[in-house]
Amino acid sequence: MLESGQNGKGISVTRKVALSLLRGASAVVLAASISTAAQQAFARQDAGPLPPADKTTQEQPAQQPQGARNSAQAPPAQNGQATEPAGQTPAGQSQTAQQPEKKPDEQPKENPDASKQQPKRILGVMPNFRAVTAGTIPPPPTPKQSFILATENSFDYSSFIFVGFTSAFAEWTDAHKQLGQGMTGYGRYYWRGLVDKTDGNYLVLFALPTIFHQDERYYARGKGGFWRRLGYASTRIFVTPDYKGHDSFNASELLGRGIAQGISVLYYPSGSHTLGAISLKYGYALMRDSLTSVFREFWPDISTHVLHRHP
Repeated sequence: MLESGQNGKGISVTRKVALSLLRGASAVVLAASISTAAQQAFARQDAGPLPPADKTTQEQPAQQPQGARNSAQAPPAQNGQATEPAGQTPAGQSQTAQQPEKKPDEQPKENPDASKQQPKRILGVMPNFRAVTAGTIPPPPTPKQSFILATENSFDYSSFIFVGFTSAFAEWTDAHKQLGQGMTGYGRYYWRGLVDKTDGNYLVLFALPTIFHQDERYYARGKGGFWRRLGYASTRIFVTPDYKGHDSFNASELLGRGIAQGISVLYYPSGSHTLGAISLKYGYALMRDSLTSVFREFWPDISTHVLHRHP
């Protein structure tokens, strides 16, 4: 009996190690795929066609002398009334009435490059609601906007699909033996995965940013070398803008993911309450968020220069 118990514990430890290795390997493969695709996009972008010639050098139409224009524009005098010289307004009328000033909302706005646009969904499936197109500076989010963002990321249809895959993988590797296997075990993994994702999103995207006055949207860089953009995207879990647009320590991300892991001990089996198990899940959550930011940063380049489609 003792030997059988030891063998069972050994198998459990082996499965947990296998689960950790598979997660790490999948993250490495994802990072390598993003790196390769982004490098191909940069290579094709550098070899792209030259920009069209500047049209400002085209021949301008001949201009008429000032006197000729004035004489051509001035209407003939009628009933003995003298005409006003061309280019002048009649007495009693102000030029401001003829040329009203543009309102602030009518001023021309900068249009970012279409190839750098961040879509709401990547490949029509993956939610990309947090991304802000390079060169765009929106106002700070209100608490209501942050709440909506957290809700969209938590209850989008793709979230249920993603949790379905991760729950199936956890059940297959028997990550928590006490949850069992088969459809019953899968259901236990599934609702716990949904709670993990939901409370993490509301903490990181809504509750803590509202307290710390931080903006947890991802502001794409969109320019610069590959390694510079890679370093920028991968470190957004540590740095985020505040409501004034200044870079600040990303307490919302780091503290929010930690609180979520602390809450998870309330509904996971006692075997996962160890410091090592919690630390492993915490590191996995941060690594996932970092790789997601990298994918967001390079997706417009991959879509335009590799897939030859609009982002």
